[in-house]
Parts: sequence; structure tokens; C-alpha cells
Amino acid sequence: MEPFDLDTGATAWILTSAALVLLMTPGLSLFYGGMVRARTVLNMMLMSFGAMAVVAVAWTLAGYSIAFGDDLGGILGHPLQHLGLAGTDEQSLLAGSGVPFLVAAGFQMTFAIISTALISGAIADRVKLGTWLVFAAIWVLVVYSPLAHMVWGGGLLSGDGPFATIAEPVDFAGGTVVHINAGIAALVLALVVGARKGFGTQPMKPHNLPLVMLGAALLWFGWFGFNAGSAGTADGTAGLAWVNTTVATAGAMLAWALVERVRDAHITSLGMASGVVAGLVAITPAAAALTPLTSIILGAAAGLACALAVGLKHRLGVDDSLDVVGVHLVGGLVGTVGIGFLAADGGLLLGGGISLLAVQVLVALTAMLFSGALTAVIALALKHTMGWRVPEAQELAGIDISQHAEAGYDLGGALAARRERSSLARPGAFPPGPTGSEPRNPLPAAPETAPSAADATRPVTAGETR
Repeated sequence: MEPFDLDTGATAWILTSAALVLLMTPGLSLFYGGMVRARTVLNMMLMSFGAMAVVAVAWTLAGYSIAFGDDLGGILGHPLQHLGLAGTDEQSLLAGSGVPFLVAAGFQMTFAIISTALISGAIADRVKLGTWLVFAAIWVLVVYSPLAHMVWGGGLLSGDGPFATIAEPVDFAGGTVVHINAGIAALVLALVVGARKGFGTQPMKPHNLPLVMLGAALLWFGWFGFNAGSAGTADGTAGLAWVNTTVATAGAMLAWALVERVRDAHITSLGMASGVVAGLVAITPAAAALTPLTSIILGAAAGLACALAVGLKHRLGVDDSLDVVGVHLVGGLVGTVGIGFLAADGGLLLGGGISLLAVQVLVALTAMLFSGALTAVIALALKHTMGWRVPEAQELAGIDISQHAEAGYDLGGALAARRERSSLARPGAFPPGPTGSEPRNPLPAAPETAPSAADATRPVTAGETR
């Protein structure tokens, strides 16, 4: 083991990148929170914030060791080797770049957090927060960390694994570990938990599109830490990843907008925001393997594929509430497999032959099988013990009030307080109630906007219901 030589510039870059990636999870909470109905916005946001809490603890205790400890059979690392994030700087994942052990481990922690939080969008509006938090803690240890080891820690799907005899697999920043992994887990959870009440028959439109746009902006901003930070230092590779992340996302936005314009005759803010995420997802594994020109092509392919994929849930009857499968699984597959076609070194369309494409497909399929099977075991075990669903009456009334005793938009309380102030200003106008602290007849809470009769009876079109 070579002596560790601290590089303060590289360390500062990774610390900055880690902060950017951590910001993505609050950004995701805004993105997802705006897409659900008003009566469940807090619950949706708490699922992201809760993932930050339980995954950070699980990663410190054993997750990092499972992902990056000494190899055990190509599937996981030694789970006790770095208990409590114990390790020397010589053992740092980025020792060659002069980045200390804890800085590199913390950077990887943010990846585990966002990967877990992504799954929550598939089960919005209907699950217990407690069950979700237990699932997040188990999933990051049993599914995410072993898959990270297999791809990035020297395991079966890495450059040291059996597939490398065909060609070296490429997953620069998490197309397999993050997006395919989270996307297939989301599909499994959606199937195990079941659909929301009224899915496919009632409009379930996003309640706050400006919140969605703000969340998408924060995700894009944080994603520069995700991709450019994965270079390990501030160098030309980081610059290439930064540029490719920008142009691929732009290509995906335009492609999604084109699909909407042709299919629906209008371009929507929700579609453009979704296009942002689709492009970011696709370029994640390929950020250092493509040129800016081929990154635009990859982004456009992802925008097209994801825009078409999100409508399939209505045909298949799978309530992936916020299109995690349609964007992250499909986008992750486009990016991972697209490397085999477009990589500057080894891409089929650039004269590299079929070897890299074959390996990328094999890695993607293996990751889907691994994650899907283990997620199903965890999800079913929790279904038959803690239970996933809130009671039907609570789901219909709104999880925020029934489960958390809070409302995201307390309009009724504000109006009642205003009326109380008015009663104090005009004695006798509103006689006080029994306690003397409230008007006898306060204004009722403003109800959530209800669909019209026409909305309630007409069929739901693809892309309208999230």
C-alpha cells in the first residue's frame, strides 16, 4: 500500500460534489412533492427526508463495508471491515487522487441516499411512513450495497469480474447501481403494494407544478456533483462529464417536448421537467465515455423512450405513481445499453464491434434480476409483518392529516385566524366559543380542488395522471 499524499484541490472538489449530490434528495422531495395531490405532499417529502436519515446511519454502520470492503465471492464486501466508517486514508477509494478516506466514503453515502429515495415515487399516496423507513434501511444494506460492490467494488460486474473477459463494463456514475437498481425496485414495490384508490378512473394531477420545476432545477444542479464528481478530481474527465451532462439533458428535454407536441398537441411544464430527469439518468453511466455530440443523441433517445414509456402503466395497470419505472428504469437502460452503441472507445456505431454492447446488456440484465428478486423478498416480508398500506379511509382523506396531523397548505386555519381577528376588532360580531379562544362558527377549511363531473368520468390519457 503506497503512502497517502493529500491533494487539497481534489479533496475540495469531492467535498463540493458530495454536497451537491446530497442536495439532490431535498430537490427530489420538491419534485415528487409537487407531483402528488395536495393532501399528501408532506408525506411524499418526508419519504425523501426519511431516506436521508436511515440510509446515512445504515451506510455508516455496514453499508460502506458491504459495498467497498474486501471482496467475498464477488457479491459483497466484508460487512465489518469498515464498521462505523473506520479506515485509513491509504484505504480511501480515491487515494490515488489524494482524497481522504472519510471524504470518499461520504461522497458515496450521498449516492446511496438518493438511490433509495428515488424508489418512493412509485408508491406515493398510499403507504405507511414507518414501513417505508424500515424498507429503506434494509434495502440499502441488502440490495444497493452489494450491487455497488459488484459494479464498483471489484465484484462480479466490475472490470475484475467474468464479463470483463469480453469487454470491460462501463458504469461511470451509476446507471446500473443507481437508476436500473432503483427503477426495478420501484416496479416491484408498485406491484406488491398495489394501486391507489381510483387509479385509472380518477384524475390524479400534480398539485403544484412550480414546485416540480424547482425540484427539477435542483436535481440538475446537484447532478453535476453526481457526474463530474465521479471523476474523482477536478480534471479534464470532470469537465467532459459536466459538458455531457448539460447537453444530454438538453437533448432529452427537446425530445420529450417533441413527443408531447406530436402526441398531445401541447408542450407541458411537467413534460419538460420529466425530460430533464430522463436526460440526467441516461447520461449518468456514460458521462465520461461519450463525446458531447453523442451525448446529445443519447439524451434525445432517452427523452423519446421515457416519454413513451410513462404511458404504459395505464395499459398494464401498474400504478407507478410518479413514473419512477418509466424514467429511471427505462432511462437507466437507455444510458447503460447506449454506451455499447455510442462509446468513443468500443461503441458499435463507432466501429468498436459488438463486445462492449454485449457486456452492457449482460450487466443490465444481471442487475435487474438481482435487485428485483431481493426487493421482492423484502417487500413481501414487510407486507406480511408491518403492512404497507394505510387504511382506505385515511388514504382517501389524505395521508398528511391522517398520519402526520399536518397539512401542507393550511388555508382553512389561516382563514379562521383572520376571521377571529375580525371578531376581536368588532365586539359582538362573532360571539366567542366555549373556550373564548375561537369564533363559534369558524370558516371551514378550504377543500382540495375536486374534479368536475366531466373529469371524473372521462378516461385518463397517458402522461396526464402521475
